Amino acid sequence: MALGNHSTITEFLVLGLPADHHTQALVFVLFLVIYLLTLSGNLLMILVIRANSHLHMPIYFFLNHLSFLDLCNSSVTVPKMLENLLSGKKPISVEDCLTHAFFVLAFGGTELCLLAVMTYDHCAAIYYPLPYGQMMSNELCVGLAWGSWGVAFLDAVINTLLAWNLDFCETQVISNFICEIPSLFSLSCSNSSVNFAVLLCSALLHAFGPFLLVFFSYTRIVATILSISFTSGRSKAFSTCSSHLTTVSLFYGSGFLCYLMPTSGSPWELVFSMQYSVVTPLVNPLVYSLKNKEVKTALKNMLQKSLQYLR
Repeated sequence: MALGNHSTITEFLVLGLPADHHTQALVFVLFLVIYLLTLSGNLLMILVIRANSHLHMPIYFFLNHLSFLDLCNSSVTVPKMLENLLSGKKPISVEDCLTHAFFVLAFGGTELCLLAVMTYDHCAAIYYPLPYGQMMSNELCVGLAWGSWGVAFLDAVINTLLAWNLDFCETQVISNFICEIPSLFSLSCSNSSVNFAVLLCSALLHAFGPFLLVFFSYTRIVATILSISFTSGRSKAFSTCSSHLTTVSLFYGSGFLCYLMPTSGSPWELVFSMQYSVVTPLVNPLVYSLKNKEVKTALKNMLQKSLQYLR
C-alpha cells in the first residue's frame, strides 16, 4: 500500500507513563534529571577516552561508540516523553511514529552488535594475550564498529519500510511511551503476517546471532580465567569482564523480552522498554567508570587538570 493508505488514521495516541495530574510534575522532573545525568555521564566518558592517550585501545574505542549510542538511544525516547508530560498532549502522526520506530530499532540494533563485538574483544584479550595487539588492529576495530552500524540500520530500513505499507484504520492507542515496530502490528487493520515474519527472522539473525557470540565468548572467557593459577590475575580478569557482562545482561535481557513478547499492551512491555531505552544508557557510564581503574584514573587526572586550569 502507498503512503496515501494512512489517510484514514493520521495520528496515534501515545499513552506513555501512567501518571495523574498530581504526580505528572514529579515524573517530569525525575525523567528530566535522568536524561541530564545520562547526557553528562556519556559525554564525560567520551571526553575522557578521547583526551587520554592511555585509553586509545580497542576496548575503549568500542566503549566510545557505546557511549555515543547511549546518547542517541536516550535522546530518541526521553525528550518526546518529557514533551508529552509537559504539554499533557500525547498524539503523534503516523509518519513521525514510524520515523521514531526506525531510530529506536536502528540504535538498539547497533548496540546489540556492538556489545557482541566488545565481548569478542574481551575474549581475544584474555584468550590470546600475546598476539592480541595484532589481532585487534585499528582497521579491524573500525570495520567492526561501522559494520555494527551498517547491519543495524539496514535491518531497521527493511522493517520500517514494511511497516510503512500497513494500513492503520482502527485502534489509535499505543500503550507505551515510545513507538516500536511490534506495537504497530496490533494497530493495523491490514495483514501484518509478513511484517511479523520478517521481524522474527531479523530478530533471529540480528539479535540471537550476537547473543550466541556473547554466550560462547563468555563460556571461553570463564574457562580461561578459571585456568589462571594466580588469584590476583584471576580477580583482575573477572573485574575486567564484570562491567561489560552487567551491560550485556541489562540490554539483551530487556530488549529480547520487549520485542519477543506475544502481545502488546502488557505493563511489562512498558517496563522492558524503559529498561533498555532509559535505564541502561544512564547506568552504562557508571558501570564502566566505577569498575574500571584506568577510566577512574583518567577521569581523576582530567578533573585535576581542569581544577588547575581554573585556578
